[in-house]
Amino acid sequence: MYLKFDLFVVRFPGSIIKGLDEKAIKEGYKAFKDEKSAKEMASLAEKHGLQPASLQTFVNEIIGRMIFDGEKLSDLLAPLNLAWRDRTKKELELMDDLIPLLKKLAGGRVIVGLNAYE
Repeated sequence: MYLKFDLFVVRFPGSIIKGLDEKAIKEGYKAFKDEKSAKEMASLAEKHGLQPASLQTFVNEIIGRMIFDGEKLSDLLAPLNLAWRDRTKKELELMDDLIPLLKKLAGGRVIVGLNAYE
């Protein structure tokens, strides 16, 4: 927790933090993390030709249940209208990029079913 907080403090000018109470700093840190996560998600979505909102929903469902559902992955990629070989390749490419993010969001907890892609 302290290391993450220290990184937050380093990335923001002291003038923003001066005079703020602990609650305001924590709220600022949460907003910073949320913005960073949204940018990372948008970048991943763009890289793989997906809608950012769809990818975010997919990730939220995984983290909310701590269960990876391969069918939902297929549903996520359905709008791309790929043949089965291309879809399989795209799934593997997406999961290569998504697994580190999912593990970070899981905070050390196990996501059931994710090991199929590791």
